[in-house]
Amino acid sequence: MKKIYCIAILFVSILLVGCSSQTANDEAVELTISAAASLQDALEELTATYTNEHPNVTITYNFGGSGTLQQQILQGAPVDLFFSAAENKFDELVDEGFIDQKQGTKLLANELVLVVPANNTKNIQSFKELKNAEKIALGTPDNVPAGQYGMEVLQNLELWHELEAKVVYTKDVRQVLTYVETENVDAGLVYKTDALISDKVEIVATAASDTHTPIIYPVGILKDSKQTTDATDFYEFLQSDAAMEIFEKYGFNKGQ
Repeated sequence: MKKIYCIAILFVSILLVGCSSQTANDEAVELTISAAASLQDALEELTATYTNEHPNVTITYNFGGSGTLQQQILQGAPVDLFFSAAENKFDELVDEGFIDQKQGTKLLANELVLVVPANNTKNIQSFKELKNAEKIALGTPDNVPAGQYGMEVLQNLELWHELEAKVVYTKDVRQVLTYVETENVDAGLVYKTDALISDKVEIVATAASDTHTPIIYPVGILKDSKQTTDATDFYEFLQSDAAMEIFEKYGFNKGQ
């Protein structure tokens, strides 16, 4: 009788542990992710896929220029993952101890392109023909990696000195795209992935890879994340084949 009683107690204990674990897994979780503006469309589609399978997880994005997002993290902004459009902004957070290098990866790569409004009234067909433009949109180089890459391109093509006075600086690469779409400027430098989502702009040139720093997108988990388990799960999901298919659909390439 005592043996049967002990078995019954053990069985009930297992059930209680199982229920407890299930409850913990189903607790509502909110992840905050600071991500480069150029990732917005791809990440929104990926998030819909992920949260469909993880209904207890809510993902909140803070999209912007990678430099601005990095500064927010340095100043104490509560963030679970950082997805940068530049290695140097990411590496500084690793150096400052905000991200463990082992919890980060160079996930994606991109290209820089020259875009003009669809009607292209200035007949700009190349970087050299930017001399025909009155205004050129470019992300602020200190805070927007696309702006830094763009400045490097124009400097290496020996065009910067001639064109600098025509540059209209923006808060992020998506604002560059908007300015070109609305014809507030005659041309702009954006990522290929940004240009592909718009039917109001035309790609007229792609910057040669040797004219700028490689465009790599690293992503990593912040050490101060209060949701380490769920942040790690989403971080691993971003590296999955299914996620990469969606990134590639939006024009990104593998970073490694």
